Amino acid sequence: MNPAILLLAAGQKSLARRIADALPGSRIHAPAAIAGTGEIPYGAFAPRLRRLFRDGVPILALCAAAVPVRILGDLLQDKASEPPVLVIDPEGAFVLPLLGGHRGANRMARDLAAALGAQPVVTTASEAAIGLSLDEPPAGWRLAGRQHLKGFLARLLAGAPVAVRDECGCGDWLRDAAFACAEDAEDEILVTWRAVEPGAHRLVYHPPLLVVGVGTERGVPADALDGPVGEALAEAGAAAGAVACVASLDLKAAEPAVHALAARLGVPARFFAREELAAFEDRLASPSQAVRCAVGVSGVAEAAALAAAGNGGRLLVPKRRGERVTCALALAARPLDPAAVGRPRGALHLVGIGPGEAGWRSLDVRCVLEAAEDIVGYGLYLDLLGPESEGKRLHRFALGEEEARCRAALDLAAAGRRVALVCSGDPGIYALASLVFELLDTEGTARPDWQRVALAVHPGISAMQAAAARVGAPLGHDFCAVSLSDLLTPRETILRRLRAAAAADFVLALYNPVSRRRRDLLAAAKEILLESRPPETPVVIARNLGRAGETVEVQTLAELDAAGLDMLCTVIVGSRGSRRFEALDGRPLVYTPRGYRRP
Repeated sequence: MNPAILLLAAGQKSLARRIADALPGSRIHAPAAIAGTGEIPYGAFAPRLRRLFRDGVPILALCAAAVPVRILGDLLQDKASEPPVLVIDPEGAFVLPLLGGHRGANRMARDLAAALGAQPVVTTASEAAIGLSLDEPPAGWRLAGRQHLKGFLARLLAGAPVAVRDECGCGDWLRDAAFACAEDAEDEILVTWRAVEPGAHRLVYHPPLLVVGVGTERGVPADALDGPVGEALAEAGAAAGAVACVASLDLKAAEPAVHALAARLGVPARFFAREELAAFEDRLASPSQAVRCAVGVSGVAEAAALAAAGNGGRLLVPKRRGERVTCALALAARPLDPAAVGRPRGALHLVGIGPGEAGWRSLDVRCVLEAAEDIVGYGLYLDLLGPESEGKRLHRFALGEEEARCRAALDLAAAGRRVALVCSGDPGIYALASLVFELLDTEGTARPDWQRVALAVHPGISAMQAAAARVGAPLGHDFCAVSLSDLLTPRETILRRLRAAAAADFVLALYNPVSRRRRDLLAAAKEILLESRPPETPVVIARNLGRAGETVEVQTLAELDAAGLDMLCTVIVGSRGSRRFEALDGRPLVYTPRGYRRP
């Protein structure tokens, strides 16, 4: 997750901005009284620090080291899972990784100190003594035999020599360590892609040099690749920990077996277009005319493995066949960055941001927005995101361009992007989730690239929930919702649903009560409801919920009128059982009893 920079006073803003410039994607959190544009306001320092820590967010606090210690003390459980917590002195002269040294804090401290011209104060025993953390190898590398690390480090810190053997020629980071080296030393650090057993006197590091190329028929079981891939690794004497990624043809991007294999290996799945794989046809060990007829290229597993391995890569294991699957293994000439290999399966997240107030967004939604590369939505909704949209590619659309928004989001995701399609309230309640699924249902055959997109819906607080929360609990018993917009629903259908809701005595949430051209359906709804409900039935009218200019009013059904209402309003009409009373401060409260107090 992107780091959070916590400042306590206005005088720290200059330093906070320097830190933010050094850490792209980081966000400044400031006390609400001094928070400026682009900064995330908070009420009290301790609750914000604890929430960020629980959420796993890396934290850079501009305060004394003792402050986070006191605030977070009871939350400290496992050093292998806690997020980085760094403190920076007010002058920006020292950067101290306080927590999370095993999860990147030390590296972050060194990088930040270099950017600020500051001194990193690293107190982790191994790093302080030998200049690097052996349990934090470069990105993509794996340490086999981590359970032996503690004893190994103890001997290193006591001055015992170590033999460093680099079979792959890519272990330069180890050569910078300040420990004694000796070829005949009892302790050994080995860099290899081979499956070598670690031990009490041997640490084994696997660089990301291997690629598993796979092909599948459609709909094979999720575990179909496990056996063939395991056999291929064993045949090559290769370690699963040295696998950088699983690669395949983009037509296979939605196959569960490909992603299940990648998850089991703990690596990403990456995909190539048919034209990209065709460039490797002259290097295939087992070309197939049948495969060419099916997908347009003579081999998928071998070609994908070679394409991902890049220049200088070679096949270690040619195509192996399994039940409706194939796999191959390639070795790259240098460690791979999977992010630079092929492209990922695109993802489209349908996100509900609630009525607008940032505090009402779930942690799930915040995480999705943070991870997104592209955010698509109505311009007002994008503006409501505030700092959460910074650093993203924003795709703005007008209010009536709902289908265009959905198509653009699907197209971006089909191109391998991580996309968030933003909806106010909840995406499944009078919002775009239904339209996205309708497009997939009706046009998916013509757009198979849309069908390969990973799709997820992330709920938000709906307008009727927010309105109800402002006045008590009017939705405390059975309720329903009806939109009074006749753009997509015939007027007679709306009236029929209103009569049914009135007859069933549902609490009724009315969305889109009036527009500039449509003013009469609200009056029709009032007339229908008055046939079965008393004139004093409480009615809640909420406008601009969670935004500037919010108003919430409680009146009676007899008083309900279209004057002053617009599309930004939500109306809740109580049932015959709904009740209104006044709080001590004079605020009107509405609730609908469940009947708990009945004898």
